[in-house]
Amino acid sequence: MNLSPVKLLPTCKDYIWGGTRLKTEFGKGGNLEKVAESWELSAHKDGESVISGGKFDSLSFSQYIERNGKGCIGENAEKFEFFPILIKLIDAADNLSVQVHPSDDYALKYEGEYGKTEMWYVVDCEKDAFLYYGFSKTISKEEFKERIENNTLLEVLNKVEIKKGDVFFIESGTIHAIGKGAFICEVQQNSNKTYRVYDYDRRDKNGNARELHIEKALEVTTLAPAKPYETENEKILAKCKYFTVEKFDCHGTCDIKLNKNCFRSVIVLSGEAKLKVGDSELDIKKGDSIFIPAQNGVATVTGTCEAIVSYV
Repeated sequence: MNLSPVKLLPTCKDYIWGGTRLKTEFGKGGNLEKVAESWELSAHKDGESVISGGKFDSLSFSQYIERNGKGCIGENAEKFEFFPILIKLIDAADNLSVQVHPSDDYALKYEGEYGKTEMWYVVDCEKDAFLYYGFSKTISKEEFKERIENNTLLEVLNKVEIKKGDVFFIESGTIHAIGKGAFICEVQQNSNKTYRVYDYDRRDKNGNARELHIEKALEVTTLAPAKPYETENEKILAKCKYFTVEKFDCHGTCDIKLNKNCFRSVIVLSGEAKLKVGDSELDIKKGDSIFIPAQNGVATVTGTCEAIVSYV
């Protein structure tokens, strides 16, 4: 098995609320006019990452894993039926829909894929940017349904002003929405299952309203404020049974600890550096997504950069 780190090219999505920062600042999206999301680490059927460069160039991420054997993702990830996580960069030029994600139990039973617990790291945001995170109070299912029907749902959501560096942990069942002007790194379960409950009466390019999923949302939504979430130290942004996410800042020479139990995903948010694992070396820069196969040792980073490091 090749233990060298590899660069990944994302699948990009041009949803109606997307902006241009992923194109202009990160060089993503090709001919798309706007890029709402770039799926930086993905083995999901709705949009896989692709290996860029080296002996595995142009393989899909799933093909890369198949070629190298599951040992490259590590024992922790092998325990999951599917590759466990999906990592995105999100540019919200407009408000995203108010939505909720199902739990594993519900999604595996009715949708044939995992549920979706996720975390957000605010990479950047405009002044006065905000998001919705849970309810402002506990409500009944009847009130929830009534407020969806009469377009007063926003009145009972917890609206939070955001700033660069903020972290939010969104457990499945938590109602939420990213607001206009937010640029987010999202680490989530490997799922693309979203139930929309409110979408500002927006229309697509053909004049059609986007689909809502009211009945399913009524079954899976936690009708209460989101639980406070704290991690054991400030370096760890989020930790749960699905993923651990760390903030990595390097000025000079720094190490990322590796082990054979799990891969490491590195999403470079700013700067440039060299990343060395054993005899392999990669030049990395803002916007790069790096997959480091599971192995004992360290990845040595030399330069100045800011990154998100994720593993299971």
